[in-house]
Amino acid sequence: MSPEPARRRPLRAALDALYVGAAAVAAAFMVALLVMVMISILGRQLNFNLSGVDAYAGYMMAACGFLALAHTLKRGEHIRVTLLVSSLRGAWRRGFELWSLFAASLLSLLFAGYSVKLAWQSYTLNDISTSSDATPLWIPQVTMAIGTIVLLIAFVDELVLEMRGEREVHVPDEATRNE
Repeated sequence: MSPEPARRRPLRAALDALYVGAAAVAAAFMVALLVMVMISILGRQLNFNLSGVDAYAGYMMAACGFLALAHTLKRGEHIRVTLLVSSLRGAWRRGFELWSLFAASLLSLLFAGYSVKLAWQSYTLNDISTSSDATPLWIPQVTMAIGTIVLLIAFVDELVLEMRGEREVHVPDEATRNE
């Protein structure tokens, strides 16, 4: 075994841990979202109101979605139109995969850049929520920024793996079923 693959193993483990860690945090936000929704429902049934619960439920929902993006990509669970890719063979297919992953990396770089910029501007301008919770908006926006940065890392990871010929395309079981 050459020393180069041995050196890459810690990086692979770190990247995989990053994706799983972000997904675990997303799952924790999903549980917190459930708690917020339950509090809201109980409040309506028992005639009490905790201001900001609905806003916090929205923040939790956004955090769930953005923090789970990279893990979902790495598991092959993103919606992907494979009609064109499945019709291509050999170098054409690989070239199209490389182009697609490069374009996705570039778009996710823009998305991450604007997400970070949005959170930073909200922080510097002391922008707060207009609802009754008056939460500084940079706090929920940070989860969006982190999620898009991790997605960018995942797309670049996929691009590098494809360039090296080491990329494994995961096809979920549901994609193979006809309904």
